[in-house]
Amino acid sequence: MDTQVLIAGGGPVGLITALELNKQGVKAILIERNPTTTKHPKMDITNGRSMELFRRWGVHEDLRAVAVPEENPFRVIWVSAVAEHELARFDYPTFADYRKQAKASNNGTHTLEPGMRVSQILVEPCIKNFIEKNCPNIDMRFGWKLNTFVQDEDSITATIQHTETGEEKKIRALYLAGCDGAGSITRRTLGIEYENIPFTALIKRIGLWNLLKMGFRDFRRGLKAPSEQMYMIHFTSPELNFFERFGTVWHLQSPNGSTIISQNDKDTWTLHVPMRRDQDPKNFDAKQILYKHIGKEFECTILQANAWKPRLSVARNFGKGRVWLAGDAVRQVIPSGGYGMNTGVGDALALGWVLAANVQGWGMPKLFEAYETERHPVAVRNRNASADYALIRLDIIAKYVDAIHLDNAKGETAREKLGQYIIDRGNLENEAIGIEAGYCYNNSPVICTNGESKPPSFKKDKLQASTYPGLRIPAIWLQDGRAIHDLLSDQFTLIRFVDMDIVTFEDAAKEKGFPLTVLDIRDDHAARIYEKNLILVRPDQHVCW
Repeated sequence: MDTQVLIAGGGPVGLITALELNKQGVKAILIERNPTTTKHPKMDITNGRSMELFRRWGVHEDLRAVAVPEENPFRVIWVSAVAEHELARFDYPTFADYRKQAKASNNGTHTLEPGMRVSQILVEPCIKNFIEKNCPNIDMRFGWKLNTFVQDEDSITATIQHTETGEEKKIRALYLAGCDGAGSITRRTLGIEYENIPFTALIKRIGLWNLLKMGFRDFRRGLKAPSEQMYMIHFTSPELNFFERFGTVWHLQSPNGSTIISQNDKDTWTLHVPMRRDQDPKNFDAKQILYKHIGKEFECTILQANAWKPRLSVARNFGKGRVWLAGDAVRQVIPSGGYGMNTGVGDALALGWVLAANVQGWGMPKLFEAYETERHPVAVRNRNASADYALIRLDIIAKYVDAIHLDNAKGETAREKLGQYIIDRGNLENEAIGIEAGYCYNNSPVICTNGESKPPSFKKDKLQASTYPGLRIPAIWLQDGRAIHDLLSDQFTLIRFVDMDIVTFEDAAKEKGFPLTVLDIRDDHAARIYEKNLILVRPDQHVCW
């Protein structure tokens, strides 16, 4: 073998899979077709569950060093246009305040770490640099792409190619992890298809009359059908005071369909706007589009501008034999909700420990089937949630009226009416901590529920403090200030809250070569939250027994 695992794809999910394999002591070669990490601003929020896992890998402080400061506001504002009027706002605790609230309540209803505002442009090089410095088991090769692969009972053999020189090499490994994105060669070679929700189906679900009223003004006047494409403009500007005229804000959203994202609260933003079917992005003047949606001309530099197509897809299967997939290779979502990279973080950990179990021999191949059983429902639910949030935005867009731009009593009345409608529809996409961290693997073949009653009722905007098998363990700080999450081993941990004889269990683990660490905790508050005297926790921090 040239290596134990070959990772195809050096985006965030491939890099995170490498982090987990290194932590488990598994050797891997990672290949990425691009010579550098991404220059595309694909993601701007890392949720609390992802940050818990980045803390597990030890990279969380590096990431926060390049992110927007925790003290900065976490705010979403709807406006008629940036140069015009505010319609509605949603203010949330800063990430620094969230951290304080979590420790003060200490009841398991928060994630161990708050979220983080940061662009994927900064996330990828940060993780890549961390791997180069701290992960001796990982051999990263940027500028190499996967061409083909075959698998047999014992291994996979891949042909990789240098994207500049055309040089080809063969790599033989025990397993292949396909983290190669939406156009995944790995998935296509396996013949796995997507199950899709067409974006046009979302538009049609708001009704024909609302479709005709939708707030793309040119569309309303010319009855031109909306496209399935969006247009992205990534830009810098020295005019911070203008963009913060409503206060420091993360998202500025308009019922004309546009969203402006502050990437660093300093000088960099990204605009996303809808397109019509009769528009060709090759003919676009990015600055003029920017000025139109902002509401005035201003000093700026365009860093990148391109069309992109929203997709709502989940792969029918997550792998086959010795080849398994993660991230965008198995799931594509709309940016609403931030379930792209964040769901991929969970995929990477789940696949990583299963790969390690099989490489090291204490796990069996059926663990891969369990990986699919566990992660497929998460992918479907997150895709559907992303679609639901998009429907809310489309519904608001359908309520758009030209009068909101008027500087008179009629305009004020129109703005108040639309603003109240926005408030009434809510902003669940930035409040759904249950979706982000409350998923349960209770249907998995490697979760033992002991015939217990059903898990706690799932709530999208709440995180349950429960150790029902399949759930992530609650984040609790002990009286001495330590967090239970930080005390878990890299593999399996048996948490013991009272003096009980576990020799039989330890002997069975040794006989099977099962990697087990016993964690003794004597803390009455933590014991009440954790409910049981003995809890077996997996490498991914989920209760399995």
